Amino acid sequence: MQNAQLRSWRLLGAAAVLCVAMVSELTQMHAQAQPGSNPEPDRASLIKIPPDIVGLRNGKFIEPDPMDFANHTGFTSIFDGKTLQGWDGMPGVWSVQDGAIVGISTRAHNAGNTFLVYHEEQAHDFDLKLEIKVEWGGGSGIQYRSSTGIPPGRVAGKGEPPLNPRWVMIGPQADFWYPVSPQAREYSGQLYSQNTARGILVWRGQVVQTLPGKIPQLIGIIGDRNSLGTYVKDGAWNQYTIIARGGVILHILNGQLMAVLIDDDPASSNNVSGLIGLQIEGTPCKVSFRNLWLRKIN
Repeated sequence: MQNAQLRSWRLLGAAAVLCVAMVSELTQMHAQAQPGSNPEPDRASLIKIPPDIVGLRNGKFIEPDPMDFANHTGFTSIFDGKTLQGWDGMPGVWSVQDGAIVGISTRAHNAGNTFLVYHEEQAHDFDLKLEIKVEWGGGSGIQYRSSTGIPPGRVAGKGEPPLNPRWVMIGPQADFWYPVSPQAREYSGQLYSQNTARGILVWRGQVVQTLPGKIPQLIGIIGDRNSLGTYVKDGAWNQYTIIARGGVILHILNGQLMAVLIDDDPASSNNVSGLIGLQIEGTPCKVSFRNLWLRKIN
């Protein structure tokens, strides 16, 4: 009886192995039959071949070209690397050091929550590329489509200097924070509506839609918030890209998409032409910015 069972098990095992082999062979044949399914053997050669009516080049689809953060074709520099020409901020806070814009806040000279505002351009649809670094603590962000002024109810924090409407900004912001707390660790990459009742509109890892008179709606997930945090370089230079087209805004940090807003509210403060600004918040804090490039569409 045991010998008969053993033979049966062996036959079943052999049949299973045969089935697996057949499935594997069929899968390979199917993959080979699908145009464009194989890896690109020679991208340089494929690019030279004109695509056919369905986009194939020699039977292959090609991947998009990788993003080149250093490509500034069509962009204009908004920082000359030497001076703060075109920028306006609180004296004693902002300076140029080693080719970077630097903001410093200490307990002896508390800057509060203040902005360096760029006044030579206002943009609605644009691409903005820059590098950012936050040290010591505190946080920062890049303001865009924004205005200046002190909104009702906004007051300086305890120990902070009085607010000056020249250096207070209202509008959307691409956040970047030093990991001073678990909460702050989650901020980098998100979309925050500065000095409005909207607050955090898009947390890191989210695609959010806003409609008139309704609470923002989560319509998609980019990835896990904590996992996306591994792309953030604490205390080091980070590449930040902000893309705005109509009601759609994208935040890209070190090549990774972090947040997407689809703003379908025509009265929204996120969907207007406005100023660009750089923030320093918290004490002690040191923020640095370099290689600021703007491609303005309108």
